[in-house]
Amino acid sequence: MAAVLLIESVMKFAIALFSAAHAPSSRRALLFAQAALAGGHEIVRLFFYQDGVHNASDAVVTPQDELDLPKQWRNFIAEQNLDGVVCIAAALRRGVLNAEEAGRYQRDAVAASAPWELSGLGQLHDAVQDADRLICFGGA
Repeated sequence: MAAVLLIESVMKFAIALFSAAHAPSSRRALLFAQAALAGGHEIVRLFFYQDGVHNASDAVVTPQDELDLPKQWRNFIAEQNLDGVVCIAAALRRGVLNAEEAGRYQRDAVAASAPWELSGLGQLHDAVQDADRLICFGGA
């Protein structure tokens, strides 16, 4: 009988989050991302799209009896040195501006700061090209 050699392969994930910070899928996405890294896998990019851009907002105030997912996402991305990209078109529409965009559109409110990067949908496309799997959370 031939011996079977099992090789554990490292998966490269691109993760897209479409739902707001208070939605259960936002927590599921964070838990999945944490488990993926703990399992030795790689996250190519985290892409926040549609209402998912609210996870990048510094302006979200979470009730004391709920998990502060925007803070948890921010800490996770910074601690793990991950690429956290917020769709710029979705962010502008929802008022989640970084300093550059606030200046460009002459707005006083800055709601997105490091480690977040505002960029285009092309970043999701690039991530999908580099990843073995695209995992999506939330959305319609």
